[in-house]
Amino acid sequence: MSKTSIEPGAGADTLRLSGPTMGTSWQAELRLPAGADPEAIRADLARAVETVDAQMSTWKPDSDLMRLNRAPVGSWVPVPPELFEVVRLGLEIGAASGGLFDICLGDLVSAWGFGPAEPDREAITAMIGGARPPAAALLELDPETRRIRKSAPAALDLCGIAKGYALDLMAAALERHGVGDWLVSLDGDLRARGQRAPGTPWLAALETPTRERRGVHGFIEIADAAVATSGDYRNWIALEDRVLSHTMDRRAGLPCLHELASVTVIAASGAAADAWATALLVAGPEAGPELARARGIRAIFLRRDPDGGISELSLAE
Repeated sequence: MSKTSIEPGAGADTLRLSGPTMGTSWQAELRLPAGADPEAIRADLARAVETVDAQMSTWKPDSDLMRLNRAPVGSWVPVPPELFEVVRLGLEIGAASGGLFDICLGDLVSAWGFGPAEPDREAITAMIGGARPPAAALLELDPETRRIRKSAPAALDLCGIAKGYALDLMAAALERHGVGDWLVSLDGDLRARGQRAPGTPWLAALETPTRERRGVHGFIEIADAAVATSGDYRNWIALEDRVLSHTMDRRAGLPCLHELASVTVIAASGAAADAWATALLVAGPEAGPELARARGIRAIFLRRDPDGGISELSLAE
C-alpha cells in the first residue's frame, strides 16, 4: 500500500494531501496557516479515515462493526465512540426518512454479491418481497455506557453513511490545526470550508451517471457544506439480463429498480449528505423529490429518460 503524499497546491500557500483508504483514496486541498505543520496535518487526516475503516468496514473481519454483527442477539456490545455515533445517526436519519435509509441491510447487500462473497440465489429468493422491520426495531442503544444490543437477528452495513462521517472527522482534524480554508474528498464525496482562494469558491463536480466512462454533468459551488452522491452507475453487478445497483430497498428486499440514476445532496455534514443521498435514491423519481421538499433538503436528481438522455431536477432549501 502506498503512503500518504504531500504536494504543493494551486497557490503558494496551498497544499494537497492524499492517501489510500477503504479500497479508494482520500484527498485534501487546503490553505496552510502560518506555522502549521503539514506532516502533522497529514497524519491526523490519515488517522481520521483509518479510524472509520478500522471500526466500520464490512470487509475486515476484525472491525468493530463485524464484531457487533457476530454478537449473539440480546447481548450488550461496547463499541468505540465513533461507531456508536454513526449507528445513532443512522437510526435518526432512518426514522426521519420513514425507513428509506436503513443500516441493517447487511444480509441483503451480501446476498446480492456487493460484499466479499458472490451472489447467493437461495438467500435472494428467500428475502425478495419479505416484510423487513426497520433498523430501529432491531437495535437498542445505551448512550451512558456506549453499548449496542440487537433485539433480533440483524446484519449492520454502514456503507451509506460511514464515508460521509469520515469527511466529518477529517473536517474536525483540520479545525484542530486552525485551517480555515479546505476541501476534503473521499470516493467522490466532498466537504469544504471557506474558499479555494480569495474570491474563488470551492467547486464540486457533478458526475454524469454513465457506467461506460467518467464525465462531468456540471459543477456546484460549495462553502461550509458537504456534498454526497448516491447512484446506480459506480457499484453494480450484471445478473442475467439486468444491471443492478448496490443500493438496497428494504421494502422489497431488492436493489433499487427505477429510472433514478443519481441523487446528490448538499448538507451541513458529510454523514447527513451521505445518508440522505441514499434515502432519496431509494425513494425513487417521484417520492424522492417530494421527500426532499418536505425536509428542506438541497438535492439534485438525475433521471434516465426513455431516449437514453438524462433529466435534471434541482431542489434548493
